[in-house]
Amino acid sequence: MAEILPIKAWRYHDSLKDRMEDMISPLFDVVSQKQRQALYENPFNSIHLSVPLGENPALSAKAILENWKNEAVITQDQMPGIYVYYQYFKLPGEEKEFCKKGFIAQIKAYDWHEGVVLRHENTIPKSVNDRVEMLKSTKFQPSPTHGLYEDPMHILEPFMDEAIQDPIYDLEDYQGVREVLAVIHDLPTIRIFLEQIASKSIILADGHHRYEAAIKYRNDMTASNPEHRGDEAYNYHLMYFTNAHSKDLRILPTHRLFTGISLDENDILSKAEDWFNIRKVYDSDEISELILHKQWAFGLVFKDSAYKIRLKPEKFEEFELAIPDVVKSVDLMVLHYFFIEKVMGIKMEEQRFSEKLEYERNLRRCVGRVGEGSADFAVITKEVSMSQVLEVCKSGFMMPQKTTYFYPKTVSGLLFASVDEQEFKFPYQAFRP
Repeated sequence: MAEILPIKAWRYHDSLKDRMEDMISPLFDVVSQKQRQALYENPFNSIHLSVPLGENPALSAKAILENWKNEAVITQDQMPGIYVYYQYFKLPGEEKEFCKKGFIAQIKAYDWHEGVVLRHENTIPKSVNDRVEMLKSTKFQPSPTHGLYEDPMHILEPFMDEAIQDPIYDLEDYQGVREVLAVIHDLPTIRIFLEQIASKSIILADGHHRYEAAIKYRNDMTASNPEHRGDEAYNYHLMYFTNAHSKDLRILPTHRLFTGISLDENDILSKAEDWFNIRKVYDSDEISELILHKQWAFGLVFKDSAYKIRLKPEKFEEFELAIPDVVKSVDLMVLHYFFIEKVMGIKMEEQRFSEKLEYERNLRRCVGRVGEGSADFAVITKEVSMSQVLEVCKSGFMMPQKTTYFYPKTVSGLLFASVDEQEFKFPYQAFRP
């Protein structure tokens, strides 16, 4: 079902290999303002391509990219490869080291209706438009999205385990994660990767905005090319693939912040009482533990008070959206329908566009925003399970935006991919099974 190809990757020049920790950057949607300021000070950091500055960021990225190519800051590998990418990490309070295993390749930017790449959450339109402009201007992809394939037999892992023994890079990133990149050039092995993925659908785990931008770019280019064949560079998209059956995949929660709200705390609690059981919490640091393993339970944090709220079971029957129960029962769907729409008055179809709603993955930063007064209040959530993500994707329906946060995030800068035809060209048929 899914056609993938190896990549003629662009990478930092070998002379910068020992400075790669200074070249990588967080993905554009997780870069804090302080991180950005520090990273921008390095004129060669990858953030200049992924989150460029200037009145016209897309043109700024294009100029920087052209300069980097001319000055050989980055160079292109002439032989396509499958890039094996491992992330070794620990979670707070745990001693066990996990390893998120995967590989980076190019996949056709299948439109959603083709049913090859499946999405599980909504997008925010402005973020998609920004990414489209970047693609049109640079014809360059500074970071991969994250896709899941299902392989309970773990057929590809032995090939990846062997390749990772001879890494190109082995470094520590901004989040304390050990990032290791290797490459497979062996033609028979690459064919095995292409053959395995060809029989599968791909579940988009992270990067919905960038992938949707790739779809739009492909469609626009197709419409403007009367000789479109389907194998041009603009058809392809950079993606990091991991096995959904891996035991080391971790999903962390994304909390909700509210600003510019006309209701005060008493008004919100009064309205919420119609739908939720409410319990006062005397230490907001305990909220995550109090809602853990509790279905449809959330934390509500105001400047000087905090509460645990949990949907009244009988109220679930009043869920009036025409969607399957497997989607309705997801905690974040319950939150967006019963709290954000029914209590806060922001309708489901308006939430993606609402300037009153923000998203924050860091719990301490989230609570801090409320404490300092830059947010009116916060809703604390818990993670969605992998089984729910798979079930929702297969149902054909979606969860609300910013539902999942697969940890650790991939980083920008380890490699780049071009959708410029001259830089993409290669007799790829040699790799096809």
